[in-house]
Amino acid sequence: MRYHILHIETSFAEEWQKDLFDQAICDLGVDTIDAEDYYIPTDFWEQNQEAIESLLSSYHFPFTASACPDENWNAAWEAEHPVQELPLGVRIVPHCAFGAGYHETTSMMINSLIKSDLSDKAVLDNGCGTGVLGIFAKKRGAAYVMAIDIDDKSVENARENAALNGVEIDVRLGDLNSPSCREELEEGSFHLILSNIHRNILLSQMNLYARLLCAGGELWMSGFYEADCPALQAAAEAEGLTLTDVLANGEWRMMRCRKEERR
Repeated sequence: MRYHILHIETSFAEEWQKDLFDQAICDLGVDTIDAEDYYIPTDFWEQNQEAIESLLSSYHFPFTASACPDENWNAAWEAEHPVQELPLGVRIVPHCAFGAGYHETTSMMINSLIKSDLSDKAVLDNGCGTGVLGIFAKKRGAAYVMAIDIDDKSVENARENAALNGVEIDVRLGDLNSPSCREELEEGSFHLILSNIHRNILLSQMNLYARLLCAGGELWMSGFYEADCPALQAAAEAEGLTLTDVLANGEWRMMRCRKEERR
């Protein structure tokens, strides 16, 4: 996958203001942020350049945009991100995929997985990145884990990390609407769905989550802020999912919902 790098000279009085800005630009296609460098797949940049420039103009932030050759991106990322050592002996080589395990959104998910017994459960890791959440699910006893991502480099990275940790995960390229995934997914396929991803994607896929969960199954979502919770809760409840709790880590939130068993 080809990337563009946007170097944006941001300036905020409060950290939460930068968090909101980062969320807004992620909604336009940016998938990795490193200080003032924002990495966006070239096709997203070409599709959303006008919207991104409009957003930056509203903040009066100067920026530059340049192509980032795929091989240079990977080499730079790998050199700066060594193997990560996590609980339960999990080791992650992040390459250019999100989810090394230390970001607040990922750590909330990991901590919840560590406390869970997933014996004989089927788990879906939606937007798997490095595969870290699916790996933890297997470590906690999951019988089957499907991990999907739209980025081919993430898929490759997730497979590598699964092998590194001695677990078997069904990693696929695509999203829940892709033929490679959807055609094989039946209603009630999963006991647990993990989705650490952007708010807008969570909202757009809520009906799929509800369909894929079995009765009594749970949906765990992260990657959003307190202000996003009401919309996500309303969308979940509209699909028959009940909010059970909301976890917090700094400005970030994680929501857990349950698909009630039929009576």
